[in-house]
Amino acid sequence: MKIGIMGGTFDPVHNGHLILAEAALMQYHLDTVWFLPNGHPPHKQQNTIECTIEDRIHMLELAIAKQPSFGLELYETQKTDIAFSADTLEYLARTHAKDHLYFIIGGDSLMTIESWVRPEDIFRYSTVLATYRNELNTKEGLIRQISHLTERYRGDIRLFETPILPISSRELRRQIRSGQPVSGMLPPEVEAYIRKKGLYGARDSLSL
Repeated sequence: MKIGIMGGTFDPVHNGHLILAEAALMQYHLDTVWFLPNGHPPHKQQNTIECTIEDRIHMLELAIAKQPSFGLELYETQKTDIAFSADTLEYLARTHAKDHLYFIIGGDSLMTIESWVRPEDIFRYSTVLATYRNELNTKEGLIRQISHLTERYRGDIRLFETPILPISSRELRRQIRSGQPVSGMLPPEVEAYIRKKGLYGARDSLSL
């Protein structure tokens, strides 16, 4: 089975995440994409994550409920220490030895992946799928980076194109907190959950 792995804090999950996962699924004929919420991500201070892991998991469940090819992998949320991608991919490669893992990341992450813990193991245990927008300079830079990483780590690194989507979890949190509408940026079920729970400073009267 061809399994896509897409990690993140998903604070909150939004339509950009879903479109990215769908693009990887379709362009590389994956059997499934697993969303991998972080419990203790290495690249973010814990106090910058606004929602509990329980709320973030539930929002993901709501977001992917209607897409049978999407699933949840909760390995990192069950760890009490920092979750490194290399460790997670090693674990998944061991527990799913007959499957092929595809690690889905943004092009910006590919440019900095050598600063991650044990990047050689990321390439050892997975094919890396890096997303890019159809911008000439961006693609040329990524192609040069792929050439460098392939030579150094002997990894299998591939690009896939996604539309330009000006959506970020950070900006969504800001808009919700300030009372601005975010309709169309989140799955309706996630919007309703945020409003019901008052997450990110959402008020009961707020029309998301």
